[in-house]
Amino acid sequence: MNTENNTNKSYRTAFLFLTILFFLWGFITVLVDSLIPRLKEVFTLSYFQAGMVQFAFFGAFFLLSIPAGYILSKIGYKKGIILGLSTMAAGCLLFWPAASYRVFWIFMLGYFVLAGGITILQVAANPYVTILGPERSASSRLNLSQAFNSLGTAIAPAIGALFILKDKVMTTAEIDALSEAQQKAYYIAEAGAVQKPFVGIAIFIAVIALVFAFVNLPKVGDTAASNDYGRVLKNKNLMLGAIGLFFYVGAEVALGSYMVNYFLTLELSEIIKTTPYLRNIAQWILDTGLENASSMAIVGVFVTFYWTGAMIGRFIGSYLTKIFNPAVVLCAFAAFAIIMVNISNLSVGVIAMWTIIAVGLFNSIMFPTIFSLALDGLGDDKPQGSGILCTMIVGGAVLPPSFGFLTDRFGFSVAFVLVMLAYAYIFFYGFINRKRQVEI
Repeated sequence: MNTENNTNKSYRTAFLFLTILFFLWGFITVLVDSLIPRLKEVFTLSYFQAGMVQFAFFGAFFLLSIPAGYILSKIGYKKGIILGLSTMAAGCLLFWPAASYRVFWIFMLGYFVLAGGITILQVAANPYVTILGPERSASSRLNLSQAFNSLGTAIAPAIGALFILKDKVMTTAEIDALSEAQQKAYYIAEAGAVQKPFVGIAIFIAVIALVFAFVNLPKVGDTAASNDYGRVLKNKNLMLGAIGLFFYVGAEVALGSYMVNYFLTLELSEIIKTTPYLRNIAQWILDTGLENASSMAIVGVFVTFYWTGAMIGRFIGSYLTKIFNPAVVLCAFAAFAIIMVNISNLSVGVIAMWTIIAVGLFNSIMFPTIFSLALDGLGDDKPQGSGILCTMIVGGAVLPPSFGFLTDRFGFSVAFVLVMLAYAYIFFYGFINRKRQVEI
């Protein structure tokens, strides 16, 4: 009996630390979005070029998910987690020279290394959570961890607005008009706005890695898995689900990445300043008078609600998928996402803002539902299926630059059509699985 109690205590301790990891990578993934509008101004980038930041970030998932699974089969979960955290810290530290020397490719390298660490954590932590206890409660544990992941994504935009987007970014012409001393002072301040938060994160990650080095994690499931992907690649439902995951991640990241720029085109900064409840929200989060805040910071505050909606929707969706067919719920959420994007596209001002923010609420259940539907029936091939699905997170690398390209050429109204098509496919995938009974 004491052995069982000790095992349960060990599992709870491991679950607690893993939940911190879920929060951490959710926070960092979305914090990256805050840098995009700033880098766009600093380096005078087009929307397409700014979207390449997400290409560098999410491209790591495509390149490294399957190799990460192989590495974990050799070194185990604990060492894999420490490796992932160490890689993340190294990526964050690369932002120091990138900001100091204002070199865009170093930023891109930093993003890739950071995402490489997150990829290792994704591949390690998701299955590890599911085996830390009885199989019947595995889904519950994973949903709880993912809720904290959503908490991280909800907080990140506010932190980004406070530290990264707060100061006004000068145009190239404005910088050229400054004296040499003024330019130097401006560049130092500009670098500091990026360096301080990411160096702070690097230190925090290093501490967490050190903690994991000394925490006695239970050794469960650390056996080498088969790396034969031929059989699972022939599974039609899995591959259709992988495409659905590609579109989901791509659509969610594209909206999150360009939401600040979209709000700026709607001239929401001035509307927020003159609308009492919006002004109060912005002042409360920024903790400053809006007269001294940049337009990017003011509108960036409201991106928080996009990711907060995803967190709230995850709790609501978790309940709905227990009482209704998950595939049917997926169809309904995809349909509402299309409706919200379309209303925003046809509206202006505050209506356009809140409807595009509402899409976050309907994004919430898509990842776990598509993931579960795609793996249904795979049996012992689920690890290989999971590797393929994690690889398709690369949608976050492909759709944002495509969205940016369409925005450059035709404006946001046409770019939103791409997002609606992505949600239409997710609706289709839910529809063809409507007779499949899967416990989420």
